[in-house]
Formats: sequence, structure tokens, C-alpha cells
Amino acid sequence: MTTVTLTHGGERDHPGFEAAEHEGPAPKRIVTAYGFWIFLLSDMVMFSCFFATFAVLSKQTAGGPSGAELFDLKDVAVETVCLLLSSFTCGMASIAADVRNRFWFQIAMAVTCLLGLAFLFIEVREFASLVAHDAGPTRSAFLSAFFTLVGCHGLHVSAGILWLLTMMAQVVAKGFRADIQRRIVCFALFWHALDIIWVAVFSVVYLLGSAA
Repeated sequence: MTTVTLTHGGERDHPGFEAAEHEGPAPKRIVTAYGFWIFLLSDMVMFSCFFATFAVLSKQTAGGPSGAELFDLKDVAVETVCLLLSSFTCGMASIAADVRNRFWFQIAMAVTCLLGLAFLFIEVREFASLVAHDAGPTRSAFLSAFFTLVGCHGLHVSAGILWLLTMMAQVVAKGFRADIQRRIVCFALFWHALDIIWVAVFSVVYLLGSAA
């Protein structure tokens, strides 16, 4: 049985006491980020299903155009650059939030928003062009899978931009309160996850589809 002695000041003379004294629940910021990671993993599972569906249906063109005939890799490359740069500026915004610099936070978030809007503009223009050339989602199973996968990612980017604008407004109105800091962390995780998914879309859908 372990004994604990008291010093003259009433402190416990036990080697493990100092470590135990600091034990307790994790900070809210860590718990919130951990919970949001679980949400992101569930989102990854959904996208994995879309990727698997696209892989199965990628050859099912029903006599219509294939990816090699439809995809313009130059536009897709510009999309990719926009989204990857937005990930960098989002990271800069997170750093500015950590040091509580409102000016650079707003600048970095505004640039992130503009890059995200540029990405969406190119994607919407691509979808409109495909539909105009009779290559809409009802043309073949391949195109149905393509519009579902890429369109779902685009919807996530749209939701991310709305979230971004909300965070900018909250920082203007309330500053870097603890709860707002936690939301900024979650937003950054969400935006970086979208970049990771897009790299997979670019590689699997566009590069392999064009090569085929």
C-alpha cells in the first residue's frame, strides 16, 4: 500500500501527486476538434461511396461521350490551383486568429472566399457546357456518377463559403472569443478536407478519365 506524507506546508510528498494534480477534462477546443473530425470521417465515407460508384460506372457511357472527349484539363488545373491556394490562405487565417490579428484574419479569409468562388465559377461553367452539349447527368450512367460526385463536392465548397462569411461577420461583431476560435478551427478542418477530396477527384475522375 502506497503511503503519502505531508510536508511542513501541508503539501503531499508523493512522486505522482503533481501529475495527478493536473489531470482533468481536455480543453473544449480539443474536444470540439475531435468531435468535428468524427463528422468529417462520416463525410469521407459518403464520398468513398461516390468514388466507388464512379469507378464501377466510368465505362457505362451508353454510346455517349467519355471523359476523354469531355474533360478540359486546363480548366480543371486552374480549379485545382485555386482550391490549393485557398487552403494556404485558410491556414494563414487560422494563424492570424491564433494571434488575434483581426486585419490579417479578414484579409486571408477574403482571399480564401475569392479563390473558392473562382473554383465554383469554373465548375458551374463546366457543368453548363456539358449540359449544353447533351452531356447532362441523364445522358449515361457515367455522367450521372460524374455529376453526383463532382457536384456534391461543389455543394460542400458552397456551404464552406457561407460558413466562411459567417465567421468573418462574427469576428467583426464579437472578436476572437473562445467559442468563435473553436468554430474557426472546425472551419479550417472542413476546408482542408475539401482540398484533400478534390485532389482525389482530380486524380481519379479527370486525370484517369482523360487518359482512358
